[in-house]
Amino acid sequence: MNLPGIILVTGTDTGVGKTMTTAALAAVLHGTGRNVAVYKPCQSGAADGDSDAAEIVRLAGAVTAETGVVLQEPLAPVAAAAVDGTPLPTLAAHAEKVRRLAASHDHVLVEGAGGLLVELDSDGGTLADLGSLLAAAFVLVARPALGTLNHTALTLEALDARGLQVIGVVLGSWPSAPGFVHRSNRKVLGSLRVPFLGALPEQASELSPAAFRAGAAAWLNGLPA
Repeated sequence: MNLPGIILVTGTDTGVGKTMTTAALAAVLHGTGRNVAVYKPCQSGAADGDSDAAEIVRLAGAVTAETGVVLQEPLAPVAAAAVDGTPLPTLAAHAEKVRRLAASHDHVLVEGAGGLLVELDSDGGTLADLGSLLAAAFVLVARPALGTLNHTALTLEALDARGLQVIGVVLGSWPSAPGFVHRSNRKVLGSLRVPFLGALPEQASELSPAAFRAGAAAWLNGLPA
């Protein structure tokens, strides 16, 4: 599978399916014999039991998973860190961890927090800035519902303005009974200048790990061969 060594997974918003998409990417790559690592720069919501890295390992299997900083409140990183009184790692520190993982793995998947321009450190650095530091490529996860076309276009414009490579777009939570708006949005997203990589079922997190791994390649059937 011809994918870059470092892939940043961002979303048009929070709750769009970034973690499930990252897990599916990890499962597909691991299933082809690749050595995969996952890095989450900032994990918030730990007080509610949130751990994206643990969920990815549970679903994708034997992948390495690391988190840069764990924050208790389910808020954006800067706000959550302020509540906790916890210093945030710099973008340079995140980049160094990703490079270290890349030196010993075929692929490193980096899952962002919220959308592309959510600040990850106290200097205003974002996932877009981290992508520039790493010269990495992005997968953009979108929702299928009303409003997604504008949010997707804005995020792609921001990536393009920074000269950042986009591997493609994924619908992170495809409903079991899609309506007209979902089907229409999927058709439009499939006609963009960037590839449409596929759609994950909305109940993907409820599947057994074996069923998740078995379905991942079919869901992401637009990945480069």
